[in-house]
Amino acid sequence: MAQDTIRPEQLYQLCQTGKRIDLIDVRTPAEFQGMHAIIAKNVPLDQLDCASIMNGRSQDEPLYIICLSGARGTKACDQFRACGFTNVVNVEGGTKAWESANLPLQRGKQVISLERQVRIAAGFLTMCGAIVSYFNPYFAIVPAAMGAGLMFAGITDSCAMGMFLAKMPWNQVATGGSATCSANRAA
Repeated sequence: MAQDTIRPEQLYQLCQTGKRIDLIDVRTPAEFQGMHAIIAKNVPLDQLDCASIMNGRSQDEPLYIICLSGARGTKACDQFRACGFTNVVNVEGGTKAWESANLPLQRGKQVISLERQVRIAAGFLTMCGAIVSYFNPYFAIVPAAMGAGLMFAGITDSCAMGMFLAKMPWNQVATGGSATCSANRAA
């Protein structure tokens, strides 16, 4: 199925008309707390629940999805379509594009993005496995496993390490995020 998208500027223009905009940010709570579009509500990708999103809305109403750069947003759109939502739209370029367009952001405590955390952890484990394998060749399995995991993640566009890291305490925060565009216009 073709992916419906919208540029951040177009979405914000819709917001300015007073039209109801439901924008779901599917990044981790810590990423959301660091920086997010002022009109976004945080519902992490691993916690998406179609029933709670459906609460009081029609499946035909537009539902806008945003993440950091677009990849998690695409996955979330697919999940919502599988639940029967018919008008799911991914924000092109995600929060990075929103920021580049100089649109209003809520900024908080900065965190290391989940993508960078995965690269750091994979690099660290690969390096440690390679060093220790010098003393014990059986440890060569560690860098080999990391390579296989990265290859699998690239092929399937699903990262087990990323899902694991998203659940770590440093990636969790209490959220009270905002709900809709119309609720935030007055703020």
